[in-house]
Amino acid sequence: MFDSRHVRTFHEVVRTGSYSAAARTLGYTQPAITQQMKALERDVGMPLFVRVGRGLRLTEAGETLSRHASDILGSLSAAQEQMNALARLHAGRVRVCAFPSANSTLLPEALARVAAAHPGIRVDLLENEPPESLHRLAQGECDISLAFTYPGLHEHVPEDLVETPLLEDQLTVLLPSGHRLARRRVVKLTDLRGERWIAGCPRCRANLLHECAEAGFVPDIAFTTDDNLAVQSLVAEGLGVAMVPALVLTFMHRAKVAGRPLQPASRRKVSAYVLREHLRVPATALVLQELKTVAAGKTGC
Repeated sequence: MFDSRHVRTFHEVVRTGSYSAAARTLGYTQPAITQQMKALERDVGMPLFVRVGRGLRLTEAGETLSRHASDILGSLSAAQEQMNALARLHAGRVRVCAFPSANSTLLPEALARVAAAHPGIRVDLLENEPPESLHRLAQGECDISLAFTYPGLHEHVPEDLVETPLLEDQLTVLLPSGHRLARRRVVKLTDLRGERWIAGCPRCRANLLHECAEAGFVPDIAFTTDDNLAVQSLVAEGLGVAMVPALVLTFMHRAKVAGRPLQPASRRKVSAYVLREHLRVPATALVLQELKTVAAGKTGC
């Protein structure tokens, strides 16, 4: 309803008691002050001042606006300070939604780098497997989504999302350390034809079925869990083998489990996704850059 510049000038006229004094304080000419007050009165629809001798007196409308002017200008000032803080990366909030192995590997290092350089930026960490993580991004529930895709599967990515590739993650097989194939440097998928399998999230399970079909067999899936520690424990107890990405090997916690590359080699692509307009948000762009930096140092990128 009001031009903030006019409200600021009005506040100064009230504070100093005259147009001429306000003009000196603000560095304007007196006619410029007069024109601004006329414009403000047109916006209000009522006069704000009446002349009493050589001085000014506020009308009822002027007194009402005067009571609110300090709050209006204070709020504008606070908003400007907060905008400046966001632009200079002194403040900001970024919501990142990622799948479990990324939350255990890529995110901690990237967020530590953000915190060290810009401690005023807060990052909220959410967890979902794709495609749920991408749906949350499209719905505005997060600002960055980390997701993965498999080359043999036809997976839909919403068109309004911008993809930033991070790394390619080689698929490996987890075996009990005493398994007959554990001494090999590379394990052929066809040699695992008769094994019991532990499957992961729906997207990983679909890829397992696809890879095994390409190798000419249907896997005997005994257990399904997207908990990487649970997968390791099941493998360690000899209850099955599992196809997992190489990122999982970086936080292996079971001495009785061996991870070996699969042949033929297969990789999943790990990417960060944002809505296009979020690329212009400084804090979001910063977190995205740190994710790229960390991913570049990971094996297989």
